[in-house]
Amino acid sequence: MSLLENMSPMKLCVPGERLCSTEDCIPGTGTYLRHGYIFASLAGYVLRKNEGEELPVISVVRETEAQLLPDVGAIVTCKVTSINPRFAKVHILYVGSTPLKDRFRGTIRREDVRATEKDKVETYKSFRPGDIVLAKVISLGDVQSNYLLTTAENELGVVVAHSEAGTQMVPISWCEMQCPRTHAKEFRKVARVQPEYLQA
Repeated sequence: MSLLENMSPMKLCVPGERLCSTEDCIPGTGTYLRHGYIFASLAGYVLRKNEGEELPVISVVRETEAQLLPDVGAIVTCKVTSINPRFAKVHILYVGSTPLKDRFRGTIRREDVRATEKDKVETYKSFRPGDIVLAKVISLGDVQSNYLLTTAENELGVVVAHSEAGTQMVPISWCEMQCPRTHAKEFRKVARVQPEYLQA
C-alpha cells in the first residue's frame, strides 16, 4: 500500500474563498473572519484539525507545508504518553515513514489492543509510557480522544521499549520483552516486526 492511498483528500482554495461559518470552525492560520464566516487569506490547502476545543480549527497551508494526515487504515508510529486500565494515550509521530510536523494525539482502547481474548487484556501489561508502538488508525475519533488506534494484528504493537534499568529490551515472545542487562522480563503487546526494523 502506498502512502498516497492513506492521504486525506485536501481541498484547494483561493484567497477570499468562503470556507465555513464561525459556528462550524475556529479560524486558524491563513484565514480571516468577516460577517460570521471564515475566509481563506491565501491560496493553498484547507486543513481542519481538532485541538481539544469544542470546534475544529480550520486553517490554510501552502502546498509546500501541506502534510500527510493520519487517515483510517494508515499504519502509524506513536509514542505512549500515559496509560490507565481502559486505554493508552499516545502521540502519533509518523504516518507510514513520513514524520508529522504537528503533534496528533491518539487512543488505543483496551478492546483494540489484540484480536483474541479482548476481555482479558490488561493495559499495563501491553504498553508503558515511553514505548514506541506501531498501530493502525481505525477512526478519526472526536474532540476528546482524537484518533482511535488498534494494535490487534500480529505486526502491530510495541516495537521499542526500555526496561526499568533504562536499557532497550529484546522481544522474547508476543507478550514479553527482556532487559539484556538485568534479564528482567516485562509484559508487552509485542509487534512481530522484521529483524531489520529492530535496529532503530
